[in-house]
Amino acid sequence: MFPIRDHNPSDRVPFVTYALIAVNVTVFLSYVGLFNDPRALNMFFYEWAILPARVVQGGGYETLVTSLFLHGGFMHIIGNMLFLWIFGDNLEDLMGHWRFLLFYLACGIGAGLVHVAMAPYSTVPTVGASGAIAGVMGGYLLLFPRARIDILLIIVIFFRIFTIPAWVMLAVWFGMQFIGGLGADPMAGGVAYWAHAGGFVIGTIFTIPVFLSNGGRAFWLRHAGRPPHPEAKYARSNVPRVGRRRRK
Repeated sequence: MFPIRDHNPSDRVPFVTYALIAVNVTVFLSYVGLFNDPRALNMFFYEWAILPARVVQGGGYETLVTSLFLHGGFMHIIGNMLFLWIFGDNLEDLMGHWRFLLFYLACGIGAGLVHVAMAPYSTVPTVGASGAIAGVMGGYLLLFPRARIDILLIIVIFFRIFTIPAWVMLAVWFGMQFIGGLGADPMAGGVAYWAHAGGFVIGTIFTIPVFLSNGGRAFWLRHAGRPPHPEAKYARSNVPRVGRRRRK
């Protein structure tokens, strides 16, 4: 299940969201050649990625930030930047540019600390913007639960685009991270489920002051749980149906 777009583009240009995407892509391209040299790539990640054991011992605090701009492959960065592009602009619109940037970094650092707490002796490098973006998703859920999201559902060879409320997609995503965290060994490599779940919760909490300053529940009622501007209208593509040929 992949979100591909929302129906609520922001009123103003989301400069910070675009800048974060640009920085992530630029940094990734700067070391993409190291993927052909696993030893050099590991050395690079050991220098700039989060190593929980190192942080617990009192070092590598800067990696709580630098790791947010590193990714482990093309699909990793494409997926993260897609989520940031979909959910980041509306939060930036409501929070303002600088406050959104601080919010993003705080969520990422908080998610990294959650990961360290759950795997304090791990020496596996942890990279990715997922924790910060999970925070953005948590904030989006609180502010715009009924915003409409188009998702691409893929089941084996079945492809279909559905439009669903944001809260459904985000609740399912969070549930998957939470369940994944319960079933995974946080000391091993793989997906940092607790960083995702922690970032989501932290983002929700950090968004509460914004929610309350805009009227709290009255904000939901004024805008029906959606961003406070008109929805975008997307035209449906009509795929012609081809009948079955008769054999003579």
